[in-house]
Amino acid sequence: MPSAKTALLVIDVQRGIMDDPNLARKKKIDQALDETVDRIAGLIQRARVASVPVIYIQHDGVRGHRLEAGTSGWQLRSEIAPQAGERVIHKRAPDAFFETTLGAELAAGGIQQLVICGCMTPYCIDTTVRRAVSLGYDVILAADGHMTADIGALGFEQIIAHHNAVLDGFGAGKHEVCVCPSAEIRLT
Repeated sequence: MPSAKTALLVIDVQRGIMDDPNLARKKKIDQALDETVDRIAGLIQRARVASVPVIYIQHDGVRGHRLEAGTSGWQLRSEIAPQAGERVIHKRAPDAFFETTLGAELAAGGIQQLVICGCMTPYCIDTTVRRAVSLGYDVILAADGHMTADIGALGFEQIIAHHNAVLDGFGAGKHEVCVCPSAEIRLT
């Protein structure tokens, strides 16, 4: 659980993140996303109470993408809307550190540990978690605080379970990932 200087990183919880009318289980995916967003909102509230910095990562999609910058799908969901003083960092790739100010902002705040939650498990969550550890951060991944859509024959449940299993204990040097249910994450 958090003991070092910690920040909560909320990745790509945007209105249009799962907007794909071709998803076979769209209703089930939307319901699971709403439940995940509720858990993320709870983490955000607990972080604010504990004065743990909350940093939002917002994907700037290209023209025509469901997360095209400036469109309604690009907007962060209202349930997790940033408050005054909370940082929003824009990215254009799955890695939240790639060509962004995230690393500099974390260094400036003396952050040593990240609690990560958000969307697109096999892309933005996985890539950012692995990169964070390789950059020297300890990471707590909210096991029930990340979401994705079905991909091919794999349901979102399988994808999330797989990533929770392979990322738990993943390490680089002295730093590692701990996968933990949202309710058990202590933000202090």
